[in-house]
Amino acid sequence: MCRDGLPEQRTLHYNPQQIGAPLSACDERVYLVPELEALSDDDTLPLPPDEMPDAAILPRPRLNRRRLVRDILEALILFAIIYTLANLLTARFVVEGPSMLPTFTTGQYVIISRLSYLLGNPQRGQVVVFTSPEDASRDLIKRVIGLPGETISIQNGAVSINGQPLTEPYINQPSYYQVEQTLGPDEYFLLGDNRNNSRDSHDFGPVTRAHLIGEAWLVYWPPEAWGLVNQASYAEPIPESPSTSSAADAGIPAL
Repeated sequence: MCRDGLPEQRTLHYNPQQIGAPLSACDERVYLVPELEALSDDDTLPLPPDEMPDAAILPRPRLNRRRLVRDILEALILFAIIYTLANLLTARFVVEGPSMLPTFTTGQYVIISRLSYLLGNPQRGQVVVFTSPEDASRDLIKRVIGLPGETISIQNGAVSINGQPLTEPYINQPSYYQVEQTLGPDEYFLLGDNRNNSRDSHDFGPVTRAHLIGEAWLVYWPPEAWGLVNQASYAEPIPESPSTSSAADAGIPAL
């Protein structure tokens, strides 16, 4: 927009570098200046905004309080929904004791995924949190070693599943105890990584699916320990037992 034929309340174009210079045809920045006479080519630009009279300052828009209240309520409701979903699908666990050394140490905080076992079954090598079968008020953290229907053998510090030795690079030291156990269709054999300083399935026996809370997913405290939990995988193919095949065909329901 150029300056020719401007109305009584005019739109002038202002460039700070042109103060005191003749008005050019058009400029970049726009300010409203009421009741100014038309300028000739010899006229100078108006004062900068901070030096303009009060009449040139536009009124501040009124605050829409109803909309502000509505936005705050929507934010609070959204936060409540996210918090509820997070608690339904995850849990927090604090490691206590040395039973999972060297994988976990006392005082580490772990996020547990409930979703993993809502959508699937526990797998060998996963670290799980479960309710102790000896004390329902206590939760424990161990590693899944045996699956439903399998035969677990621990002899001379080595673990075998259905006769196949298992390579376990995550353990603190080989176990000194002996175990021979065949699992039922809904039972899991859980052991601590610190085999000789862990109360686990070699003491209280297999754990049923109903006791499992979820899979250990992420260590989030202390900061230097932050990271995803190591879920072991095994190169050895484990031969299936007849009872394992039957349980898989039957489809054990998820919690």
